[in-house]
Amino acid sequence: MSAAMRRAVVSQRVELFADRDERRDALDQRWATLLESLALTALPMPNSLADPAAWLAAADPALIVLTGGNDLAHLVDGPDAAPERDRTEALMLEHASAEAIPLLAVCRGLQLIVDSGGGALVPVEGHVAQDHAITTHPAAANWPIRDGRSVNSFHNWGVEPSAIPEGWELAATAPDGTVEAIVHSTLPQIALMWHPERGETDADDIALIEQLIGQS
Repeated sequence: MSAAMRRAVVSQRVELFADRDERRDALDQRWATLLESLALTALPMPNSLADPAAWLAAADPALIVLTGGNDLAHLVDGPDAAPERDRTEALMLEHASAEAIPLLAVCRGLQLIVDSGGGALVPVEGHVAQDHAITTHPAAANWPIRDGRSVNSFHNWGVEPSAIPEGWELAATAPDGTVEAIVHSTLPQIALMWHPERGETDADDIALIEQLIGQS
């Protein structure tokens, strides 16, 4: 596939409109803008497919992105729970791992990886609409993740370093010690708690995604 034709399959959040009896898939428009700047076409992954595995295989993505939004369904009640998204993203993670397709997991995506690997999530405070500096760890050495960088934060559930699944390495932590970035030790996969699509995109995030895609 030519560079201009590369596709990034992107997961979508689920929004409930009870007054209309609708469950909608939704995606922040900034993802399309960010991916376009990387010569990638954003292809949103539906959460209601009868055969999502076949759909994903046919899409032939150069990158798979697990985006933020929605807590994992077993952690919450009410309109933010989206079990259909949990199932879709679990399949996306499985497909990326089986086919060695580059995977970028953001916020909820990192939480899903930890949860799928048997690790526990913990409630956190001071991580919603807050910026803070990160501290890097040895696994960040091969990635454009700089120590002391300020990143955004939009989550209520965090991860302690002790909960990182087998095969993943700690790359960065927040001031409270919770995980901000992990990298896979053998696969082209990286997970961040901050949102590279929100605000003014940092040049390091562009370089990080480019490096990730280059590992395919």
